Amino acid sequence: MAIKEIPVDQRVIDVDSRRFAVIEKALVELITNSDDSYSRLEKTGDPVSGRIAIAYERHQGGALLVVTDEAEGLSFPRACQVLAYGGAHSPLARGERGGRGYFGRGLKQAIYGLGHGWIETIHHDRLSRIELFRAENGGYLYDDGGGDRPATAGDRQRLGIADGGTRVSIVVDNPLANIPHHASLAQALGNNIYLREILARRQVELTQLRHGSELEKSALLRYEAPRAADLLGPEHAALFVHAGEQYPFTITLKRALDAELTTVGDERSNGLLVVSGSAVLDCQFFDFEKQLGTEYLFGTVSCPALIEKLGDGLAVISDEREGLNRKDPFVAAFAHAVSRLLAPFVLAEREKLKHLARASISGRTGQMIEQLLERMSRAALQDLGLPAPGADTVAAGNQPAALRFSTPFYYRKPGHPFHVALLVDPGRFAQESELRFDYVLPDSLRIDPEPVAIPLSTLNDGQRIEWSVTGETAGERGEITVRAGDYWAWCEIVIAEHAVGQRHAAPAHFQPAAPAAAPARSALSRDHGLAMFAGYEFRNLANSSARAIYSREERKIIINTGAPTVQLYVDGHGHFRDSARLLLAELFMDVIADELARRKLERSGRKDDIDAYHAAKLELVRRYGSEIHQVFIGTAG
Repeated sequence: MAIKEIPVDQRVIDVDSRRFAVIEKALVELITNSDDSYSRLEKTGDPVSGRIAIAYERHQGGALLVVTDEAEGLSFPRACQVLAYGGAHSPLARGERGGRGYFGRGLKQAIYGLGHGWIETIHHDRLSRIELFRAENGGYLYDDGGGDRPATAGDRQRLGIADGGTRVSIVVDNPLANIPHHASLAQALGNNIYLREILARRQVELTQLRHGSELEKSALLRYEAPRAADLLGPEHAALFVHAGEQYPFTITLKRALDAELTTVGDERSNGLLVVSGSAVLDCQFFDFEKQLGTEYLFGTVSCPALIEKLGDGLAVISDEREGLNRKDPFVAAFAHAVSRLLAPFVLAEREKLKHLARASISGRTGQMIEQLLERMSRAALQDLGLPAPGADTVAAGNQPAALRFSTPFYYRKPGHPFHVALLVDPGRFAQESELRFDYVLPDSLRIDPEPVAIPLSTLNDGQRIEWSVTGETAGERGEITVRAGDYWAWCEIVIAEHAVGQRHAAPAHFQPAAPAAAPARSALSRDHGLAMFAGYEFRNLANSSARAIYSREERKIIINTGAPTVQLYVDGHGHFRDSARLLLAELFMDVIADELARRKLERSGRKDDIDAYHAAKLELVRRYGSEIHQVFIGTAG
C-alpha cells in the first residue's frame, strides 16, 4: 500500500475542482468517460451492454454518488496513469484516439470537487481499488491499495460487473455543493446538452438509495425533444472551406410548436447542438446567438472534422470546455457557413414578430405585475396623497366610495377582540363581479370567519361585511386587501400594548352620503378608490417609438410590442419570456414614476415646470425603484 500525491500541479487541481463542485457537472464527466470506454470496445467489434448505472443517496448535509459501467475497465498501471495525465497529455490531445471528457482531468476533479471517493475497476479478471482524498494540509492524495488482485465472484456481485468495468464512488461532503432531490437530478441529467446524444444510445438509469438500499429507480434517462416542425433537414448536407480544403457537415433545424425553450445553461433546449463524432461540443446559434427570431428554434449540427482537429492539437474548444473557440480560423469558417444557412429562417421569424399585435406572459410573471400595480396604486393614494381616478366625484359628495373599510387603520390592544368592517355598494359593480380578498396576517392574529371570495350578486343594495379579529402579541401587524371590478380597498391592523382597548363605534348600515360641499383636497379619503394602475396590456403601438406608456383613459400600462427592445423579448408565439423580467421592471418603473410625477405637478399647478418634473420623477425612482425590481425578482414581501 502506498499513499502518494496526485502528480499534477496542486494549484491546477484546486482551480479545476471548484468547477466540479456541482453533482450534475461531475456526473456528466463520469457518464462521458463510460460512454467513451464503450465506444472504444465497439470500434474493435466487441459486444457491449451500454449500461451506465447511477446510484444516489441523498442526506441533509451531503450525498453518496456511485457510477458503474460494464465497459473496458482499467488495468492497475492504467488506473494510476489516469491520475497523472491531463491537458496536453490526454490521448485526445495527442491524437491517439477518439474521446472527449475533460481532457484527462474530469475524473479527479469530479471526485475532489465534491469531496472524496474511490475507483474500483475490473480488467482482465484483476481488481484495482484506488482511493482519492485530501491531506490535512489540503494536498491532493491517493492510496493505490498496494496494487491489483484477482477479482472474485463476490467482487463482481457487489460491483454489478460481470466481466470488465469500472465503478466510481464519491462522498459529497463539500459544503458548497448543492444536494438536489432525486427527481430534480433525473430531470437535470435528462436535459443536459452534453448527455443528450449519450442518453439516446446508452442505458443510463438513476437509482435512489436510502441507508444503502434501493428506494426508487428512474426509468431510463432520456431527453424528450419538444414537438416541432422541420425547417431545414433532417441532416441537410453542406460544406465549408478552410485553407483551400472542403469539410462536410450536416444540419437539422426545427421550430418548436408550443414549448417554451430554455436559452441558457447546461439544460438548454434552444440552439444548435454541435456534435462531432460521439462528442457534444457546444450549444449555440453562432452569429444569431441570443438574437431576436431564435426563441423557438433548435436543432443539431454535426461536423466530424471538429473532433479530428481537436485531436491534432487545434484549439477548437477552450481548455475549460466552455464551447467552440470562435477565434480559431477553422472554427470561424465553420461558424460562418452554419450562420449563412440559419439566416433566412431567423429573418423569417423576425418578420412574424413584427406583425404581433399582442403578447402574453406566464402566470407567475402576471402575478408579479398585479402585485406591483396594486402596491403602486396604494402608494399613489396613501403615500403621496394623490387622488385616485374618479376621486373628485366622490369628494364632491355625489356618492360615497363603492368599496371601503370603515377605517383604513385598526390599532388595537392584545387579547381584545374587535371588528373589521367592509362597506360595499353592489349597485356600482357589474353583475358578475365578486369580492376577492388577499390578507397577510401573522399566526398570532386570528380572523373569523376567514375572508373568502363573495359574488356581488349575493349582496343587497347596501352591505356591511364584518370580521372578528383578535391579536395576541404586541408589535404584530397585518394587512387586508379587497378588490372588486376596478375598485380596491385596503386596511392595516396593528396590535399595540398601549392601544385603546374599547370597541370603536361604526355606522350600522351603508348609506349614501348626503350632498355636501367639496372638501379641501387634503381631506380626500385615502382608504379607497379606483386603482390608478388598474392593469397592463401588450399592444403594438405602430406609430410610437416608446417602449411603454400609461393610458389615463384605460388606467393601464401599455407595453409596445412594436418597440425593437421589447420585440427582443417576445417570441414568435407572442409570449413575453420570464427571462425578461428585469426589462419589465425597468419599463414599469419608468412609466409609473413618469405618471406619478406628472400628477404631483398637476395637483400643485406646476405641470409645465420641466425641471420640477425631472426632479419629481428622479425622487420617485429613488423611492420605489428598488421595491419594483424586487417584485420582479421574487424577493419582495
